[in-house]
Amino acid sequence: MKIPNKATLELSHDEMKAYGYEVVDAIVNHFATQNEKLPVVSGSRKEMEDLFLEDAPDNPTDPHEVLNFVLNEVMTKSNIVSHPKSYSFVPGPSNYISAMADSLASGFNIFSGGWQASPAAAEMEIVTMNWLLKMFGFPQKKGGGIFTSGGSMANLTALATARKVKCGDDFSKAVIYLSDQAHSSNIKAIRVLGFRKEQIRVIPTDGEFKFSINKLKNAIAKDRLEGLQPFCLIATAGTTNTGTVDPLSDLAKICKNEEIWFHIDGAYGGFAILSEDGKKIMKGIGKADSLTVDPHKWFFQPYEIGCLLIKNHKWLKGTFTEKPEYLRDIEGNTSEINFYDHGIELTRRFRALKFYMSVKTFGMTEFKKAISYNIKLAEAAENFLRTSANWEIISPATLAVINFRYNPIGNKLSEKKLDALNQKISQSVVNSKKALLVTTVLNKQVVLRMCLINPRTTLNDVKETIALCESFANQNSSN
Repeated sequence: MKIPNKATLELSHDEMKAYGYEVVDAIVNHFATQNEKLPVVSGSRKEMEDLFLEDAPDNPTDPHEVLNFVLNEVMTKSNIVSHPKSYSFVPGPSNYISAMADSLASGFNIFSGGWQASPAAAEMEIVTMNWLLKMFGFPQKKGGGIFTSGGSMANLTALATARKVKCGDDFSKAVIYLSDQAHSSNIKAIRVLGFRKEQIRVIPTDGEFKFSINKLKNAIAKDRLEGLQPFCLIATAGTTNTGTVDPLSDLAKICKNEEIWFHIDGAYGGFAILSEDGKKIMKGIGKADSLTVDPHKWFFQPYEIGCLLIKNHKWLKGTFTEKPEYLRDIEGNTSEINFYDHGIELTRRFRALKFYMSVKTFGMTEFKKAISYNIKLAEAAENFLRTSANWEIISPATLAVINFRYNPIGNKLSEKKLDALNQKISQSVVNSKKALLVTTVLNKQVVLRMCLINPRTTLNDVKETIALCESFANQNSSN
């Protein structure tokens, strides 16, 4: 019996081409004009619901009408994180080749979980992972890794692996160490994994916002005397607040002597190793048992692609492999990697493609130049700020991050009023929509923070933004 099906969810060949050309034209236009637009948008929940809230339609709408609505009302109501004056959090500079690679991966609907479903996708992840292992000094034959949605998932995967390797099934006495500048995703991962609050040691940092070695040693010794099990230490290669890199070589020695798993969260700063200055600062990064890096940050990839590298690929497989009946026919041989055995996700998008295509297209030398430029740009911004009587450097340019605050020479404002003034400067800049520049807190002071990892940002962009800050400072000081 033949069952007729009129719901194929398809367009004709010509309709698909026309629609596709419109989408590509829109993306190209965005890349060509994004610098001319305002980087910041705003919208209340009511405004968004007035635009979008409706019941799911039963009947079709012309696809071009839907596309135009999305281009005009959705894409215009998100911050442009790749804008030259988007300085806050960690910008996402992206690149066009990788954006198109994502379109290919989605268009062909590649399943990148297992070898049998796509041997090419699996092999491409192996190849690009080998590029990264070599980049960071990890063993290529024994080492391994996996692409994830971002640094949060990479950190979770690393800590789950560390717990399995070091603690087995009983982690009731296990203790984990991290600094007060560690990224919040690590605390989230620790809680997701079921560790109690009393199993977490947040170690204070020193005057340079680096892991305090002495305080760490004291904490480990105390825990051992109390019969606990120090099992994992999380260092940071490029903190979000200041770009600071912990003393990786010293921490590696402690972990080796104490038989503690050494995880480095390099989600922000890891790729600085491609610059000459960054390579010196990253000394010791290859001694980690596991390392998180985020290509969608300082390797200029579009969201989403994070990465976990690990010293022994068998640790991942030993932690995450399951053998459900429905997968028994696709195990393959031992050389054919099923990446669903190396991480949490079974269904995985083809993230390796954009990494591969962008590196093949531009070459590693171009990425190195872009990263080196970002580091020099932040240093130039610091030098510019130091020539002014209005600005105080709180944390100097480190891996393209700089923290500063408005504090004119001779001012008589209290610390509380200075904090309020700098907060107001930030709010005024964001409200103007001309730049995204928000605050953080260092040494109990409210400070402005710039993250300069966009290769399209110029020193003139920075100077214009500082001038904007000063105009708002003058307005608020006189109120």
